[in-house]
Amino acid sequence: MENFSFDKIEYVRPDVDKMEETCREYTAKLRSAKSYDEVKQIILDYDKAGEEAETMFTVAHIRNTLNTTDKFYEDEMAFLHQRLPVAQATFTEYAKALAESPFAKEIDEDFGPEFLMKVRRELDSFKPELIPYLQEQAMLTTEYQKLMATANIEFDGKVLNLYGIQSYFGNPDREVRKAAFAKYSEFYASNEEKMEEIFDKLVKCRTAMGKALGYETFTPLGYINQGRSDYGQKEVAAFREQVKNDLVPLCEELYKAQAKRIGVDKIMAYDEKFIFPDGNAEPIGDAKFLVEQARKMYHELSPETGEFIDFMIDHNLMDLENKPGKASTGYMTSLKKYKAPFVFSCFNHTIFDMQVLSHELGHAFAGYCAMRHQPVSDYYHESTDIAEIHSMSMEQFCYPYAEYMFGDMADKYRFAHLQEALTFVPFGVAVDEFQHIIYENPDLTPKERTYEWHKLEEKYMPWRAYSDDEFMDRGGYWYHKLHIFLYPFYYINYTLTTMGAMEFKKRYAENKEQAWKDYLALCNAGGSKSYLGLLKVANLRVPFEEGSVKESISYAKDILLKAIEEEQK
Repeated sequence: MENFSFDKIEYVRPDVDKMEETCREYTAKLRSAKSYDEVKQIILDYDKAGEEAETMFTVAHIRNTLNTTDKFYEDEMAFLHQRLPVAQATFTEYAKALAESPFAKEIDEDFGPEFLMKVRRELDSFKPELIPYLQEQAMLTTEYQKLMATANIEFDGKVLNLYGIQSYFGNPDREVRKAAFAKYSEFYASNEEKMEEIFDKLVKCRTAMGKALGYETFTPLGYINQGRSDYGQKEVAAFREQVKNDLVPLCEELYKAQAKRIGVDKIMAYDEKFIFPDGNAEPIGDAKFLVEQARKMYHELSPETGEFIDFMIDHNLMDLENKPGKASTGYMTSLKKYKAPFVFSCFNHTIFDMQVLSHELGHAFAGYCAMRHQPVSDYYHESTDIAEIHSMSMEQFCYPYAEYMFGDMADKYRFAHLQEALTFVPFGVAVDEFQHIIYENPDLTPKERTYEWHKLEEKYMPWRAYSDDEFMDRGGYWYHKLHIFLYPFYYINYTLTTMGAMEFKKRYAENKEQAWKDYLALCNAGGSKSYLGLLKVANLRVPFEEGSVKESISYAKDILLKAIEEEQK
């Protein structure tokens, strides 16, 4: 595997019939096993047997998002989204055999209790009755993603996609910012009816899935799908309340200081990304330059990250430039056969580009580590509530190297990025509460849903104001957040993990060696433990506990307020 390159990987459609046949063979072996040694070997062999097919599915997904107008990969994804849910019934039989194994105690002792916990979550989240709903959900989310990817917005004499128009939100000319935001809003407003239709069908589809599994709503299934086993809705609600009480007032203070800094009476929505009166920090080179600077940065950060970045670049495992037809998203995924992460994004020559090179590569580094330290692929990826700690902490660890990307504008980057890390959290918890409202009240009309978002902006983002924008003013902003469509109940993870990242930031400043040791231990552990278990591995506090938000953000808060105090002297 040493000489592979992503662009040279030959795609072959996964043989799902053969996958099912293999699964049935291993299920039979599992049920007839006479010793734990037999069971362990079956687990390892079955894991290995699925590598090729799973890798091909990932290749198809990546190439489909690289160009959503490519008919071949669009058709491949359509086929797989229809065929794989049907096969899930067969895969579930293997999971059932594992869960019912008389050697469960030995499995727990050898692989850790999280292995069978994941198996039981799989069983709790699937019944054959769900197949048509899973197929419908895949079709609807693909439709939404293609709608976003094919946006053509005429502005500044150019035809821009969604990432392209957002690059103007930090323009020094307020009228340009306002006009660009208006065009951005106009795209969503003009597609509101279509988005309403897609989302309404998704809510009904997901609600039906929840009820098919015996739940009153989709919400419990949404939590299971996110891999949550040691906390629930009550703890998340307590965390949101802490954010409202301890972080929202700080964000208001930060935006008031920003208004004063850029010379406006009040920050409008189109001003929020414009931090400094003489312009925001911008990367000092193109995508190729930034990647080479990232190589330099990661080599200096640690031996482990140096080895990792060479692997990513040498095997062509990143696609970062913004292109027509490319999905408007960013993600990290894994090519299981090659034990290789892959990073996807759309650079737009703003500080966002540096965030990608630290955030998504933080995910990728964690995957790279886990794939080399964990015995089974179930442990290659941690639950989503832990995963964002890897990425957001890496963003903070990269602060000392900002000069490589921004030159003499590095301090601007550090301040703006740290401020945004905190001001983002109220939006993040609003997204989470919005989804709880939506799925607890699935019969709300589309316009009623949008009004619920309007009320949440007033609750968590009291500074948010729109100028002469009827669509946004009545709550239309939520439509831009693809996670609401694609990954229900995921978004709270960004906010929970911000707390861990802020803790790591403080500890990295106080004792770099110990902080890195704990971070590396977290990455190496992959998904081998539960959320609370992995927090313990990393020596991080539990964000649901009273006072945790206030304590976690204290170091970053001091940095920002001291900087503001200095500039106002």
